[in-house]
Amino acid sequence: MNVPTWFKPAAWGFVVGAIAITTIGFSEMGWTTGSAADRMASDRANSAVVAALVPFCVANAEHDPDQAKLAKFRSETSSYARSEIVSVSGWATMPGMSTPNGALAFACSEKLQGPKA
Repeated sequence: MNVPTWFKPAAWGFVVGAIAITTIGFSEMGWTTGSAADRMASDRANSAVVAALVPFCVANAEHDPDQAKLAKFRSETSSYARSEIVSVSGWATMPGMSTPNGALAFACSEKLQGPKA
């Protein structure tokens, strides 16, 4: 079988071009795999849910009959401890949920803390 003389350089050009476009596509052009796209969509959906529920969490905290919890929250300096107080107090447990949402507890504690100085 006779292979034309131009075939070998063309085949190498094809291989090098495929590698180059794949590398550039994933690194510079924003290509993603299916699983990465699913993960990004899930993260965005979770962020949107947390953002929508923060006002309810803040309202739960402000209308809690035991105002000592809120006073303890405001005196706490650690963000972890503030999130823990929000979780334990039940402010981050929305109706239909059996346990508090950690991301909601953190976002709610940040909102309750107010603007940073």
